Amino acid sequence: MKGLRSSVVGAVAISLSAILWGLDGVVLTPRLLNDSGMHLDTGYVVFVLHAFPFLIMSFVLRREFHKWKTFSRSDIINFLLVALMGGALGTLFIVKALFTVGFRDLTVVALLQKLQPVFGIALAAIILKERISKYYGIWAVVAIISGYFLTFGLNAPNLDTGGDTVLAAGYALLAALAFSSSTVLSKRVLNNFTFTTATFYRYLFTTVIMLVYMIVFNRWSQFGQTPSGTWLLFGIIGATTGSGAIFLYYYGLRHVKAMISTICELLFPVSVILFDYLVNGNRLDYVQWISILVMFVSIYMLNHTRHRK
Repeated sequence: MKGLRSSVVGAVAISLSAILWGLDGVVLTPRLLNDSGMHLDTGYVVFVLHAFPFLIMSFVLRREFHKWKTFSRSDIINFLLVALMGGALGTLFIVKALFTVGFRDLTVVALLQKLQPVFGIALAAIILKERISKYYGIWAVVAIISGYFLTFGLNAPNLDTGGDTVLAAGYALLAALAFSSSTVLSKRVLNNFTFTTATFYRYLFTTVIMLVYMIVFNRWSQFGQTPSGTWLLFGIIGATTGSGAIFLYYYGLRHVKAMISTICELLFPVSVILFDYLVNGNRLDYVQWISILVMFVSIYMLNHTRHRK
């Protein structure tokens, strides 16, 4: 029962982090576009969203610096890969996708999570040697199909609305691959370190990677072009949907398999559509509501069948 309780709590933590990311995609990050007039460089945005939370962590969690001495070469490589795929490239691609369509078509953002479970399941089986049971495969397919109908309804995806939409879809798919890789690699990190250490060094390595980007492409002038209201948004995003969500995510990831987490993360597109309705007034049709219900059932069954097995 203790293991079951830990797994449920872990799944809830991952689900909450996914919901926070949905809130960010609909409510918070679009404000960056409105306040900056799309003049901000995408890499600069990713750098600030990681550098500021890390500065706070470096004071609050300064003892984490001492753990560096215990890292093996393999640990450093794993942290670097997690930071590169999930922190730098994944965030860069999804922010680029949002900026490309001007936050007008959130279904492109939801497309990110439609194929992420496919990548995540395959990578978890290959890298972590997690065996795919027939029960998992059935409910994973149900979850992915319900996610498709949640986003597109009974209509086929329309990518003919312009070059920007097609380009944004490409960025979203690249983000899906990057985030899935990060999810699987994070399981390796969490086998040896606490979720606090994992979050701390993910932000440290991502900040260093994006600092190299800032130096190579000379984006320092972006600081002077950032409106005052945007700095407040950077702080809110970094503390809540940024580092706060990552803390929850890594805590949950310690207690569930990587394949289970990829399905829980489907709550991101669910929350995107719900927040889009609550904030922007975009209504859901009956197909989307049915899809939400099916998705929740499939997430429950994935956890249930795993523990029964």
